[in-house]
Amino acid sequence: MADDHLTYEDSGVDYDRIDPLKVLAQRAARATGVHLERDGAREVAASRGESAYVVDIGDAYLASITECLGTKALVADAMREASGRTWYDHIAQDTIATAVNDLVTVGARPLSIHAYWAAGSSDWFDDVERMNDLVDGWKAACDVLGVAWGGGETPCLTGVVEERAIDLAASCVGIIRPKSRLTLGEDLAAGDAIVLLESSGIHANGLTLARKLSERLPEGYATVMPGGRTYGEALLDPTVLYPPVTEAAFEAGIGLRYIANITGHGWRKIMRHPGLFTYRISEVPPVPEVLKFMMDETRQTAEEAYGSLNMGAGFALFVRPEDGDAAVACAESMGVRAWVAGVVEDGPRQVVIEPLDVTLAEESLALRD
Repeated sequence: MADDHLTYEDSGVDYDRIDPLKVLAQRAARATGVHLERDGAREVAASRGESAYVVDIGDAYLASITECLGTKALVADAMREASGRTWYDHIAQDTIATAVNDLVTVGARPLSIHAYWAAGSSDWFDDVERMNDLVDGWKAACDVLGVAWGGGETPCLTGVVEERAIDLAASCVGIIRPKSRLTLGEDLAAGDAIVLLESSGIHANGLTLARKLSERLPEGYATVMPGGRTYGEALLDPTVLYPPVTEAAFEAGIGLRYIANITGHGWRKIMRHPGLFTYRISEVPPVPEVLKFMMDETRQTAEEAYGSLNMGAGFALFVRPEDGDAAVACAESMGVRAWVAGVVEDGPRQVVIEPLDVTLAEESLALRD
């Protein structure tokens, strides 16, 4: 491999070292579920290890999630001077998307969102334009989703967060009513169709790699890609909000067997379900230019790129065989392109991407106890 080969691990993110903490936390957290019983509630044990935690409250389920944006705000800050805009309206949608796109994978409808905006210095709050864009973008995303912005926290964490930076996160609570909407993969079976939904670009995962690459490019974020856009501008395309698609699918009566948000770990997230299934992909959606540019410039193999980035597919619906085309039509009615891209098979737990001759093995995704 060429000397300029750059992997996600080279940029400082190594899931093999990060994921064991998630498993350790799950083991400890599992024992706390009994505390719900004093209020007449109980946890849905099968939701442990999924993208959202589910609690049975009697006539409905409640789901909850907390997610962090990551380092995408640093790209927006770097692009401020060159572009003349803050990009924080986009960044706000990205942050909300990290939470709501996880929440709806269990069949929930988002109810409320809370903000966590931790700045490294009080100076951050002196930039009125940036603050307004963050607030306006946050509210706009809430309005698109039809959810309440419940409040939040804005600490100043001098010495913890870099002086000129801000750490953005969101928590979300959702409801699953009727309870039959609960989607944890219990009915997933061989023969089910895999429907992939388009991404708008990098979304909010892989930005550490993207930032590292910018240091190697001749003009940094201002480097013009073959299609004419700058690298930095393309990185800041906001994440797709997928809840309108899942809502439309439930309303249409589409048989949703399982749902996966394709974020960190890339297409390995397609095999998030704990069962022994092979996910055979026969059609690969188009790769957004910014992700193809990153793959080419980092000299990554297809296995590396698809194992870390969304590569054009930001969300996956697993549906009854007869519902594949209907799921595609449902997504496209919400303005999101989709493809019946593959099928679930009995077999070893792996993702087989046939057009690329790539297999992502079970041992590369260790998110569960």
